[in-house]
Amino acid sequence: MFTGIIEEKGEVLALEPSADVIRITLRAPLAVQGAKHGDSISVSGVCLTVVAQTAETFTADVMQQTLDMSTIGALQPGDTVNLERAALVGDRLGGHIVQGHIDGTSTVLAVTPGESWSVLRFSLDDELAALVVDKGSIAVAGVSLTVSNVDGSHGHPEPTADHWFEVSLIPETLAATTLGSLAVGDRVNIETDILARHVERLLAVRSAR
Repeated sequence: MFTGIIEEKGEVLALEPSADVIRITLRAPLAVQGAKHGDSISVSGVCLTVVAQTAETFTADVMQQTLDMSTIGALQPGDTVNLERAALVGDRLGGHIVQGHIDGTSTVLAVTPGESWSVLRFSLDDELAALVVDKGSIAVAGVSLTVSNVDGSHGHPEPTADHWFEVSLIPETLAATTLGSLAVGDRVNIETDILARHVERLLAVRSAR
């Protein structure tokens, strides 16, 4: 489990494809501290398992399902990713409960800069629209964020055919994560709130009775 509070930006060093798996090696001097074989590290929101490590790097295998659902397969050596080690029991939960089990990807629709912050608008698949609410939590590229606007609210009384959500990013988030370099058309991994997913499932099961 993760909190969505990014610890460092890591660098992709190598990608080695074989059959239906890609072995990825990343430079991560902070995230690798104390890491051991089998530990989990969130890579831009995707939970990966350490299979090897050095003093400053770690390696993980990414299976085909993860490649199909995430942006991992599009990474190239030199790319930057957000990294977070698994939460320790007893730590402060600075963000929200993030599993690293993403729902898929979203596309940047708009970037609106302010004097000291930026508003980013992302696309939202139909099947996820009900799970994202104004002032709710969402993980974008592994970063725990608060939804600041969503289609159907804030002056948009009727939901539109194309669903979207917005987040407002403070300077710290823009500087400390990869979100500050996003541009229109970029894809990111997203994970909706696990509590919303449980509620949706509970309601679906009850209505089917």
